Amino acid sequence: MSTITSGGVDVRSLADALADRVDGEVRFDDGSRAAYSTDASNYRQVPIGVVVPRTVEAAVEALAVCREYGAPVLSRGGGTSLAGECTNHAIVIDWSKYCNRVLAVDPDARTATVEPGIALDDLNAVLAPHGLQFGPKPATHSHCTLGGMIGNNSCGSSAQAYGKTVDNIRRMEVLTYAGDRFWAGPTSIAEFERIQRAGGRVAELYTAMRDLAETNGDLIRERYPRIPRRVSGYNLDSLLPEFGFDVGKALVGSESTLVTVLRAELDLVPVPPTRTFLVLGFPSIEDAADAATAIAAHDPLTIEGLDSVLVNDQNTKRQNVEALNLLPEGDGWLVVEFGGRTKEESDEKARAMVASLQSRDVVPHDRQFDDEAHQREIMEVREAGLGATAWIPDRKDTWEGWEDAAVPPEHLGGYLRDFGDLLGEFGYENVSRYGHFGQGCVHCRIPFDLVTEEGIAHYRAFIQRAAELVARYGGSLSGEHGDGQSRGALLPVMFGEEVVELFERFKALFDPQNRMNPGKVVHPYQPTENLRLGAGYGPKVEVELHFSYPKDRGRFDRASLRCVGVGNCRSHSGTVMCPSFRATNEEEHSTRGRSRLLFEMLEGQYRESPITDGWRSTEVLDALDLCLSCKGCKTDCPVNVDMATYKAEFLSHHYEGRLRPAAHYTMGWLPIWARVASVAPSLVNRLARIPGLSRVAKRLGGVEPDRPVPRFAPERFTDWFAARPPAPPAPLGDVMIWPDTFTDNFHPSIGRAAVTVLEDAGYRVVLPPGHLCCGLTWISTGQLATAGRMLAHTAAVLADALGDGVPLVGLEPSCLAVFRSDAPELLPDDQNVAAVAERATSFAELLERTPDWSPPHIGGSAVVQPHCHQHAVGGFGADQAILDKSGIETTTVEGCCGLAGNFGFEDGHLDVSVAAAEHALLPAIREAGGGARVIADGFSCRTQVEQLGGTAGLDDTSRPLHLAEVLALQLASRRGTPARVDRPGRTAERIPTPAVERALSSDRVKQRS
Repeated sequence: MSTITSGGVDVRSLADALADRVDGEVRFDDGSRAAYSTDASNYRQVPIGVVVPRTVEAAVEALAVCREYGAPVLSRGGGTSLAGECTNHAIVIDWSKYCNRVLAVDPDARTATVEPGIALDDLNAVLAPHGLQFGPKPATHSHCTLGGMIGNNSCGSSAQAYGKTVDNIRRMEVLTYAGDRFWAGPTSIAEFERIQRAGGRVAELYTAMRDLAETNGDLIRERYPRIPRRVSGYNLDSLLPEFGFDVGKALVGSESTLVTVLRAELDLVPVPPTRTFLVLGFPSIEDAADAATAIAAHDPLTIEGLDSVLVNDQNTKRQNVEALNLLPEGDGWLVVEFGGRTKEESDEKARAMVASLQSRDVVPHDRQFDDEAHQREIMEVREAGLGATAWIPDRKDTWEGWEDAAVPPEHLGGYLRDFGDLLGEFGYENVSRYGHFGQGCVHCRIPFDLVTEEGIAHYRAFIQRAAELVARYGGSLSGEHGDGQSRGALLPVMFGEEVVELFERFKALFDPQNRMNPGKVVHPYQPTENLRLGAGYGPKVEVELHFSYPKDRGRFDRASLRCVGVGNCRSHSGTVMCPSFRATNEEEHSTRGRSRLLFEMLEGQYRESPITDGWRSTEVLDALDLCLSCKGCKTDCPVNVDMATYKAEFLSHHYEGRLRPAAHYTMGWLPIWARVASVAPSLVNRLARIPGLSRVAKRLGGVEPDRPVPRFAPERFTDWFAARPPAPPAPLGDVMIWPDTFTDNFHPSIGRAAVTVLEDAGYRVVLPPGHLCCGLTWISTGQLATAGRMLAHTAAVLADALGDGVPLVGLEPSCLAVFRSDAPELLPDDQNVAAVAERATSFAELLERTPDWSPPHIGGSAVVQPHCHQHAVGGFGADQAILDKSGIETTTVEGCCGLAGNFGFEDGHLDVSVAAAEHALLPAIREAGGGARVIADGFSCRTQVEQLGGTAGLDDTSRPLHLAEVLALQLASRRGTPARVDRPGRTAERIPTPAVERALSSDRVKQRS
């Protein structure tokens, strides 16, 4: 920890004072500073320290300490800002972890009072029973916080109907850097007089603000564009008498440069009872823009624009492909949504809108979608825009820097044509232009060169010209994401020097010492300062990599840079990622936080960074320790960050030439120990359950003492299969089952069941020759050299044994994922590996494409837990199709089970493992009832259910089953033949209830309510 900052702050004394006086987590460690060093922008500033207050009052005390030491302060919500407003050399106050409560809801008044750290979707979930919602809905609605929305004056697609955040704020409790605390809102004459009678600094502030507005009212009226998406600049117009001298609204959008928002009272709007959803296809995006104003006249909820570049980018990346196929003919599209009290009312609005467009020169193709799943999928196409237009294969990298300008909606078509010409003049190609077209707001990422002096100068010249173009159209430099550092220096182009001087005076009223998020909006850093990359960027990876990183040109530095900061990994709903963040609510345990640390690890090799010891970094190791290697981010992240692969690569180099943790030798070498145990499985099982011996052995092996060790089966699947009489040739030929370690040694009934079903479907089942392994456990523990050698041997044997056209059926999803994904990336030039990857298929996929076969009718219901690796590599579609055809009504869990291979068995991980299971899996089982049927193809998922199911009320007769077992049991029942499902000792295998309770009360996980 440095002692004195460049601003003269005594860091060590400041840290001590914060730790002594603040109820919260006070972090000045290098790992935390690295994780908070940037947002979703092009900028990077390492903070002095981070404070995570447990209460609003703790945050007030933190600000008091900072004031005493003269330390600058930055309030931060979700950290997704695109203009650099959430990165600074300051004390970062992160509100999102603890200060996330809804304090009050008044359905009659349609108001809610909240703390600044609550995520928008969480708030709307609380409001849903009242039929209410907070109107603005940015694309980051699953994880953006209300405090961040207030700081940024966020909008989103629904702003077409409900306006910006500023239009939905009733009042706010705020705190100035000097310590003045008050509620700010509309100020009547009586309220103003009351404030004056009270006297003090707040009275002086109000007097000065009134004088500023009265003296400069005509200038403000003249220079502020009257458009729906003016987000740039301070809201000085809210201080005008015709707008009620609303101090609260004047402070919205001030990006933490004026005050700290402590609480906010929000105006709410009714959720429309029904909606009608259409997509209109136009010959070009400019034609679509031309029609937006005419459509707006019909009072829609949303008017969102998509262009063919965005659609092609998503097709290239295989994102949202099914939704893209639903779009009507065109090269530019408008997504339009209408609300109504009844479906007939909203449909009629839509019909009237479509009819009104028939007389235009360009008549669009239209398609209405009444299926809610299709509606969500199409909106995901639009909301995925930021990530979808980044890291396109075989194209130049794109960046923010000019990504949310807004113009009068009636002139949007003309602006897009001129903007397109400007892009061409500067040589910026393949730029997608999409956004909130009903309000004239355009989003884009542009292939700026931000790593050479010439490219950076070119970028600076472009944004100057772009600002001048927007000003000529009477628009706003920012229509959604704020000014921050990207646009702060350009504000004179839009407002003129006189208004910018008013901004400076307004800032001086609230923050005369310039301690609130300095360098942003007012007296800003230049757009080319503090660049995350910059002309000196050039990290070099000095080690020989194991994985090939095909999407990143074989470079780990590009992989570490891949995260664009959009923060989907901070969501608590839907998809799989990121289970560790969902358990801890901790930035460092999100995919984004880990990406930041890996980036800083490489930064430290060539320029100043908190992480200075490269691959040996303990800070990076600590952040990766709670990564479950679930691979959810590989699919769910909009730019496909694959943290499981990065973790394995890091562990390989971190421990190279050094002693590894004990768990790497026990669980990492599990296939070897399983073969040894197969000699006398009953004896091994008995020894593993002698109480004292068991706990000692677990401690020595790095295994969680309270986690039961799975029992070895008395007979392996491969031994059972070898004892069978040879099967005759079958009509559909041979299929080879991969006898993975888990199926073979622990749950052999799955292998037997698969044989039964596949033979019923018309196949002859064969097994590979000899003892082979896919190397999964060595990969997950970062023992990649060993895994590579093992895979090369396995692939050579399999490629020969499979011959021509024989499928390789994986019953364990994680092993199948190795063959399909990890192995080709570890051994990209091995033709045997490529051949095996091509043949590898899941049990369900093979059955789904088997001619003239249908699953038996089973009926009933089931809780289904897809394996995370299955979700990430291959998908769950075939399994779902078979379950549907079998007549099973499914509740499909979204989220990780929390065991995740070796993760949940490792000592020190039980709290996060249990908390991850409590996110979705265990609640789904509780909802289904004690006798629920649970289906899970993954060994980890079944084991987690077996060991934690009791806490969810699952009775002893309800064993989690593999799909093969479910089908085989029904076939056996239909034939009147017995079928075995062996899970020995299930009841005794549960994690002790006190251990579960301790896990859920852990400091790392208990804060999430």
